[in-house]
Amino acid sequence: MENKLNKRERYKAQLKPIDYYKDFENIDFENLGEGDRYYLQDFGIFNTDFLEDEFTLRIRIPGGRISAQHFQKIADIVDEYNLTIILTARAGIQLHGIEADDVLEIHKRINALGISTWQSFGDNVRNIVTDVYDGCGEYSQIETYPIVMQMHDYIIKNPRYVGMLPRRVSIGISGNRANISSFFANDIYFALSKKDSVFGFNVYMGGKNTEVAVSADIFLKEDEVFDFFKAFVEAFYLHGSRFSRAKTRIFHMIEDIGMDGLKAHIQKEYKKDFQSGGEIVLEKAEFSEFHKLKNETYGFCYQTDFSRLKSDEIRDIASFATKNGAEIRFGIDQNIYLIGLKEASTTLKSPAISNTIVTCAGNLCPYAVWSIKDETSYLPLDKINEHRIQVGFSGCAKGCGRHRHTDIGLIGLKTNNFGDTDGGARIFLGALHSDGKSVGRQLFSMVPFVHLKKVVSLVIELFELSGYRDFEEYAKEILCNYSEDFLSMWVLANLETNSSLALPKLDKMQSFEYEAELLKKEFPTLDFWQYADESFFNAVSYLSKKLWTIEGEDPHYKPKINRTNFR
Repeated sequence: MENKLNKRERYKAQLKPIDYYKDFENIDFENLGEGDRYYLQDFGIFNTDFLEDEFTLRIRIPGGRISAQHFQKIADIVDEYNLTIILTARAGIQLHGIEADDVLEIHKRINALGISTWQSFGDNVRNIVTDVYDGCGEYSQIETYPIVMQMHDYIIKNPRYVGMLPRRVSIGISGNRANISSFFANDIYFALSKKDSVFGFNVYMGGKNTEVAVSADIFLKEDEVFDFFKAFVEAFYLHGSRFSRAKTRIFHMIEDIGMDGLKAHIQKEYKKDFQSGGEIVLEKAEFSEFHKLKNETYGFCYQTDFSRLKSDEIRDIASFATKNGAEIRFGIDQNIYLIGLKEASTTLKSPAISNTIVTCAGNLCPYAVWSIKDETSYLPLDKINEHRIQVGFSGCAKGCGRHRHTDIGLIGLKTNNFGDTDGGARIFLGALHSDGKSVGRQLFSMVPFVHLKKVVSLVIELFELSGYRDFEEYAKEILCNYSEDFLSMWVLANLETNSSLALPKLDKMQSFEYEAELLKKEFPTLDFWQYADESFFNAVSYLSKKLWTIEGEDPHYKPKINRTNFR
């Protein structure tokens, strides 16, 4: 029973997705079965049986580069069919609110533009991402877009792979010495490196939204990446698990057979020996609204409304880009970048302060509990922006907001742990995300939304008191040397006493006894000690409920959101 093919694999065994597509024009989108929904994902169409009258279409934008003309035409379709459009955390586009009668026509029109919806969902190589300043920014060493397009062209509509991989594969590549966003959440990441005075790429594998990719100890020259990619895809196709869906990612393959086992499968297809890894070339840099480029022009970051766009915005951006000879690129930070401005100025005005915050689709997705993009109002956005703090906000544990790859991560959840409050967020803290050292650790399993701003504001205030300018450096030097439960207690103790006591710096992780003495010294009046016996776990539960439980009806109670209905 353990080796029984999972349900999706049984559908693939009956009919390959590429063969399903042959009868695409005859699909009855008002009467879809379970198998239909699986197959349609391979062509960018998403629908669920409990939201059967709403469809989503995802558009691949390889490398995040899109022409002003294509952007404009997508806006026209959005207006014509009264759709909602957002940018994804993989530098693509999602159209929401498509009616069953319109799915086929919109799908055909988008693909006829020369851009593709193929393999943007499902068990495929998803949209391939790189940095927005690839090839043009001051940190650019190797332009990777030609490699991205090689990989994209190879996978798109390849009958062997359309929907036929064991699970999704996310791919990131960067030839930059410093990036806007980290790429260690990808299944495979080609990171700029140097060996024997030659620039190339180190290979990292096994990342996902809740894990960091780890070194495969492989160095590739620029002209070797594409062949390695092909070998990697074929090895995963042949040897990846097709049984339990919960254990089919590259991460689980490495868990099962080890990195050496995975490398052996890839090498068999690659047919050449691997070079051992070089020295990764990766630094952390601060990117402002305008970024000076190699050719003395500028890049401009247009901060979206947490990935939401309006058709008028798109037209303004497309028109501005056309008039000023600028290139449009999407970042995996869900913002839009205009490349090649003659001056560090623009008439475009960003609608939000969002360029360090990534959010999932929220209530546009059936898996999210809350309208995550709106829940950003519970955050101290001004302080987050002032300190350039990276924040990821997901609507469920799947982690599309990359909450564990940021300075402060959140998952919107429901709870009755604090009376009638209902809505809240799990908080993660202190990922060493820039160089892929570690994911964030859990600070609280749940903070009610009505208390979230106060909690996050205190976390930021403690950071300010530390004297560090960069939150990730603060996490590395301070937070990582304390246990998770102690950090939770420290924040709760400050909240309970209306204090703002900064954490002392330690050289290494200390014992529970040391942490307990530190709490007793700084917060002698707290009454949680009967719950602290060799750990702070029960004490955290006691003190958080004491602080956040609301007797009777919560005047700030957040009612159940209505699922988005566009018609």
